[in-house]
Amino acid sequence: MVTATTTAELLERSVAGDRVAFERLFRPLYDDAFRLAAAMLSDASLAEDAVQEALFKAWRKLHTFRMGEDVRPWFLTIVANQCRSLRRARWWSVQRVAEVDAPSRQDPATADRLDLEAALRRLPRKAQLMLVLRYYLDMSFEDIGAVVGASPTAVKSSTYRALVKLRGEWEPDGDAVAAAD
Repeated sequence: MVTATTTAELLERSVAGDRVAFERLFRPLYDDAFRLAAAMLSDASLAEDAVQEALFKAWRKLHTFRMGEDVRPWFLTIVANQCRSLRRARWWSVQRVAEVDAPSRQDPATADRLDLEAALRRLPRKAQLMLVLRYYLDMSFEDIGAVVGASPTAVKSSTYRALVKLRGEWEPDGDAVAAAD
C-alpha cells in the first residue's frame, strides 16, 4: 500500500490529469471494489463493468475529492452507487444463471459456505451491503458510514441487525446461532 505522503502526491498528480498516478492510486482498491460489486450484483461480469464505470466516474470527479480524506471509502461509495444504478436499470432484464459445478456434499465446509452465501443473498440489500463491507472487505464502522452516508453508531446497529437476520436465514432452527456464540 502507498504511504500517506505518497497518496497525497498521487492525488495531486491525478487531479492535475496524470493517468499513471491515478492508476497507481486506485489499483490497490480494485480488488475490494470488485468484491463489493460482485456481492451487490451477484454477477462477476456486471461487477467488472460497475468497477470500470466507477473508475471512470472517479477520474471525472477526482477534483471533488477532499484532500486529507481516505480515498478507499470515497471510491467504494462510487462503486456502491454504480451498483445501485445498475440494479435499478436492469429490473426488467432476464437474470442469467451461472453454470456452477455442484460441489460434493461430502465436504461440510463447502456446504456450509454455500448455505451461508444463499442466506446472505436472501437478506435485504441494505443488510447485505453492511455485512459485505464489514466482513468481506474488513472495513471499519467509520469507513462504512462514509460509504453508506450514516454515522458509525448507526452502521454498528445496522450491522448487528443484519447479523441477527443472517443467523435466522442461515439456520432457522437456531443451530447456527448456538454454534456461532
